[in-house]
Amino acid sequence: MRFLIFLCLPLLLLSPTAEAQTAQGTISAENTAADDAGMAQRIREILQELGDYDDVTVSVSEGVVTFRGTALSTTDVAELDELGARVEGVVAVKNQVTETGDVVRRLNPAIERFQDRIAQITTILPVAAIAFAVASLIIWFGFWIARRRNPWARLAPNAFIADLYRTIIRLAFVLGAVVIALDILNATALLSTILGAAGIIGLALGFAVRDTVENFIASIMLSIRQPFRPNDSVEINGDEGKVIRLTSRATILLSFDGNHIRIPNATVFKSRIINYSRNAERRFMFSILVDRHADLGHARDLMTKTVQDLPFVLTEPAVAVWIDTFETTGASIVVTGWINQHETSLALAKGEAIRHVKQELMNANVGMTDGSQVIVVDQKPPTEPPAPQTEDFDEMAEVTAPQDEHLDRIIDAERSDDDYEDLLREDSLPE
Repeated sequence: MRFLIFLCLPLLLLSPTAEAQTAQGTISAENTAADDAGMAQRIREILQELGDYDDVTVSVSEGVVTFRGTALSTTDVAELDELGARVEGVVAVKNQVTETGDVVRRLNPAIERFQDRIAQITTILPVAAIAFAVASLIIWFGFWIARRRNPWARLAPNAFIADLYRTIIRLAFVLGAVVIALDILNATALLSTILGAAGIIGLALGFAVRDTVENFIASIMLSIRQPFRPNDSVEINGDEGKVIRLTSRATILLSFDGNHIRIPNATVFKSRIINYSRNAERRFMFSILVDRHADLGHARDLMTKTVQDLPFVLTEPAVAVWIDTFETTGASIVVTGWINQHETSLALAKGEAIRHVKQELMNANVGMTDGSQVIVVDQKPPTEPPAPQTEDFDEMAEVTAPQDEHLDRIIDAERSDDDYEDLLREDSLPE
């Protein structure tokens, strides 16, 4: 008996467990079907809210979502994969949706967007009209201020700087008008984008036209500093001539040969400028080789007195004469004198001084030599040197400066042409 009970006991224990397992498996199958239906309903509601998937059907089986139908674009088709994967409980997604070929259906969204834009423009149009009116009024007021000549002519040293002030005023009012208009439209965020793009474009243009910008800035600085005046004799970067005009791009010189010299203002601003017309006094200089056996002190004093007694030589600063070098052919003596270059020609004064010094040295029997060496080929008896010729110094040679008058007439004729701009002032004092 005990043996039978022992055999039946496992059977009694196994029977309830199997029944429980069967019951549990039935409940699990019912729950899976319910979950599939719930997931399918949830996805359909999402697609309905999106509104772009009216032709798409959804089915869920054992957690696998299947989409069928057509969509407007490949982007919409790809978004279905992400949509199905985000739903809780989905195991996999089978996307069988294709892009639709219906032209009318594909154009409907574009038409709707266009209608929305028309509605937005219609709504914002009154505010935009007010913003445009306010901006136009501000710009007109700025241009009206810029057109006034009296205040800018008084503030600016010349017409070029005055025009620059007017341009800055116009730009300032235009920028202010744009800012106020965008603020009325509640679109100030757009201003940063515009300024950023303008900055990038300005930087690119600055590198592209670097030389032009450099010349323009140099023109502004030169027009403010006024380093020379019209008709001044100057030397700029090795070029000598008389100033015709200063433009916004270059400085125009008239060489002493009558040629036009055009120098970019950037070069003028960075170069060494010698203005010979800044002071009335100007010094001429020449040197003479005197025989080494001559009385050098007497020769020096004689040269000093001769040059100082010339009527066109100034007494202050006084004439200076010194022994410069002692060479194999003689002693070099340097002579300097000062003239009023507005009344006396430098070249003619120098030539006349040399003529008088040479004659006085010859009259005083002071020998003059040169640096050349004479080679005698034939042995003829040496001839007597010619006797020194005396000159009549009662009449002084003309040493005024008439040779520059024709240059001045050319410059005055060119400056009288109003078609050319000029940044120089007649009454300006050079630095």
